[in-house]
Amino acid sequence: MSHPHHKLSLRFSSILLIIIAIAIPTRILNLGSREFWYDEVLSLLLSTGQKIAYQPPQDLPVVLADYTALLSLPPQSSIHDILETLKNLLRGLAGGEPHPPLFFLAQHLWLHLFGNGEVATRSLGALLSVVAIGSAYGLGRCLLGQQGGLLFAALIGINPYYIFHSLNVRMYNSLVLWAILSAWALLQLIDTQKSELKRQRFFSDNTKLLWSLLLIGSVAAGLMTFYFFAYWLLALAALVLFLDRQRWWLAGGCLSAGVFLTIPWVLWGTRQQLHNADLQRFSTATGIVETGLRHFQDVVETLGIHLVLGDWISSLPPVSATVAGGVSVLVLFACSISLWHQNQRRIVCIALLLGIFPLLLGLVVDIISGKFTISFGWGRSMIFILPGCLLLLTMWIERATGQWQRLTAALLLLLYLSTSIADLGTRHRRIFHQVADIIAQDSTTPTLVMMNSTAWGHVLRLAYYIPPTLPVMLLAQKSAQLAPALEKSLSSEPTQYQRILWLDSADPVWSPPSTDGERRQVRQVLDRQFQLEKTQQLVGTMKLDQFVAHLYQRSAPRA
Repeated sequence: MSHPHHKLSLRFSSILLIIIAIAIPTRILNLGSREFWYDEVLSLLLSTGQKIAYQPPQDLPVVLADYTALLSLPPQSSIHDILETLKNLLRGLAGGEPHPPLFFLAQHLWLHLFGNGEVATRSLGALLSVVAIGSAYGLGRCLLGQQGGLLFAALIGINPYYIFHSLNVRMYNSLVLWAILSAWALLQLIDTQKSELKRQRFFSDNTKLLWSLLLIGSVAAGLMTFYFFAYWLLALAALVLFLDRQRWWLAGGCLSAGVFLTIPWVLWGTRQQLHNADLQRFSTATGIVETGLRHFQDVVETLGIHLVLGDWISSLPPVSATVAGGVSVLVLFACSISLWHQNQRRIVCIALLLGIFPLLLGLVVDIISGKFTISFGWGRSMIFILPGCLLLLTMWIERATGQWQRLTAALLLLLYLSTSIADLGTRHRRIFHQVADIIAQDSTTPTLVMMNSTAWGHVLRLAYYIPPTLPVMLLAQKSAQLAPALEKSLSSEPTQYQRILWLDSADPVWSPPSTDGERRQVRQVLDRQFQLEKTQQLVGTMKLDQFVAHLYQRSAPRA
């Protein structure tokens, strides 16, 4: 007769498998549910190898379709053309992009295979996130057994922050995979080394080779994806010393080998990137008190966004991240103390080294350098701490909650699942689709789209979503120069445009938003030849996606 506890464990494991099964199609079904946001279209431009061909808009209108062509691979009819595109891709990265090349090279290959559609380009990240979920099971099982592995995989799979980044054409999603793989490989390598005397020599040598190669590859991949992964590397080094101080040389050698593989890029690309880096954007606070509070706030907000809010932070007031972060800090501290009192000190230290230690390293570097980097982009620069933090929660649920284990796990899973579903189901980004729909209502009429932003994320999203077959010209200028540029264009070609669509951005990125006086000047120029047909508010999930669209039609000539 089966023991009731065994039946409950099987039932709980089945529920966890269902949650994991939900996490995978959730990604697939939402690959095309949102527009590319600002940074995604930049990733697409870089991945095509055509960034160096991009020219910022000038004070005269340009054919919008000329920008559209930059978001696809250039014509390639020979090996020479393929190599030339790869060379241009690397030159584009070295010339000003602050990230290593691995992500962009992988997306470049993906473009060759599947094209530049939303679903196609995002499918690579979704695939890597599925592999990360599977790897999370392996890491969790290594430390906590099968049920612990399933719970850890389920939390990774439906964590709102990770789901959001799983559906983005950016490098942050893959960092979670490299972090989980490297930690798993390291723990398995240390375990194999400690127990090799109990096994056959052939089995031991082959197992060590497998985990060594996986550790070397994941470390190199992480460093070639994002430079802050160096914090994670230091955390792995600390983990080696904590778990196997006497026989550190094998794992330490693998970590060193992973670093060694990145040297060619560091010597050529990283040096150029540092020369062109804009580091001033990370220095905003002044005064000892303000600086200290800002550093503390960065840590708290990062944890709150990672563990609670996810992408909801793009629509919520900043204080919400502080509140969520304060709750997260208290929960993680309480989990650590509880596990410590339960004599689970080894696994507590492992989780803290993988979750909190890299964050503290980033904080120390920020304090020394006078920068504020760890909360940049709503915490995405530190996304590799997410597995360690979730691992700590998993450990606490598995080892310290006793009879409340399943209820605690269910509440956390329900929180994550409901937050993720609400995000994906109710917060759609269709801003530039709406712009394209306005223009397509009269698809044969020559249209001038004018915008108070020269930021390439805005320009390129217009180019991506407005079909290149439509007769559309673009005039993009900073708010202060928009009215003079428009007047100049209409004077040189007084009858060229029958319609003008004026997009007034709430966040032009590279310049201040329009003032009332600047808007009045634009209206005065337009009123001479055009009539306002309609005004439409375009609102997304972040300020970058907020526009007021004014559609003007050419006035009928007076009798």
